[in-house]
Amino acid sequence: MNIMVTNDDGIHAAGIRALADAMMELGSVTVVAPDRERSAVGHSLTLHYPLRIFELSKGWYAVDGTPTDCVNMGIHNMLPVVPDLIVSGINHGANLGDDVTYSGTVAAAMEANLMGIPAIAFSLATFDRSDHFVDAAQIAVQVARQVISNGLPSDTFLNVNIPNCPKDKMLVPLITRQGKRSFIGKIVDKTDPRGRKYFWVGSEEPRLNDEPGTDFHAINKGHVSITPLHLDLTNHQTLPILAGWNF
Repeated sequence: MNIMVTNDDGIHAAGIRALADAMMELGSVTVVAPDRERSAVGHSLTLHYPLRIFELSKGWYAVDGTPTDCVNMGIHNMLPVVPDLIVSGINHGANLGDDVTYSGTVAAAMEANLMGIPAIAFSLATFDRSDHFVDAAQIAVQVARQVISNGLPSDTFLNVNIPNCPKDKMLVPLITRQGKRSFIGKIVDKTDPRGRKYFWVGSEEPRLNDEPGTDFHAINKGHVSITPLHLDLTNHQTLPILAGWNF
């Protein structure tokens, strides 16, 4: 197997090191990741300035762009062959519910999926300091083995969230649906020492509705959450309704 590893926390993050080391069990690993943290950039692509690549060591490349840029650069310019699998993470912090739309970790897997390459996004469900990235990486290998053995359905990639605990304390993985977030929307509004106003977005952690069957419910109970995602955002149930409107 030829496996490409990326993330949005940056190439120096603990999560990507643990993931890359673990994936070596499955084949040849190449890391192509942002040169700095690019959290919450979503599915953004750099169009207005050139990208640069820095080889940090054999098989480890930093790109001064987004996770989506890294996937594009890896596939089209850097890897000698198209990878058999692209894994993204391990993100420091959960990517649950509606937050997947903001996540650069999830966006990297989405970009790979758009190019027809099997892809998985991995996240460790804590924003605090953690010693469990290696445990999470062992789960990542188990999930990757299943994807390699069974393949993924067309137009599907996986979003995997892993509890912040030792592997032997995690409960059985559950196949989940994307949950819903209760929007808080708090923005800090303050004034700097020079009298200029500034704003700080994202000052509180999101609250997600704890409904059975959702990714948040699984993580809250200590399970590994595996959610199949795809890019089609069409609300198919509303198509007949809108078709009856007099445009």
